[in-house]
Amino acid sequence: MIKIICSGKIKEKYLTDLINDYQKRINRYHKLTIIELKDEDSLEKEEKNLLNHINPQDYIITLEITGKQLSSPLFAQLLDKTFMINSNITFVIGSSLGLPKKIKEMSNYALSFSQLTFPHGLFRGILLEQIYRAFKINNNESYHK
Repeated sequence: MIKIICSGKIKEKYLTDLINDYQKRINRYHKLTIIELKDEDSLEKEEKNLLNHINPQDYIITLEITGKQLSSPLFAQLLDKTFMINSNITFVIGSSLGLPKKIKEMSNYALSFSQLTFPHGLFRGILLEQIYRAFKINNNESYHK
């Protein structure tokens, strides 16, 4: 299973449509769950909420600005290799406050899509698109470049 844990509800319809579309596409390949947590006013509260949804046995990928940047084919390889050793991958997207230190320490892989800052809803859509692209790559199926 793929689990994406993130803060905040998506309010914009165009982002909800984007996220729902990619969630349906990904679910054809692998079960995907998105957990939206309440925005908190401190990292301590966020840490507590995140820990309630993170299974330490899962392969945890945190999205961090200082993480490693990968091409789409290398991201696809990461997912493919990870699923060979662990059937559950949990992606954690921090809030505007960032990620709590304990969550970063639990991470198996710190991933960055860019040093740019993205709105959380838009980034969620970008992450889903890249997960979908990874499944297309790993299944040798065509997808636009």
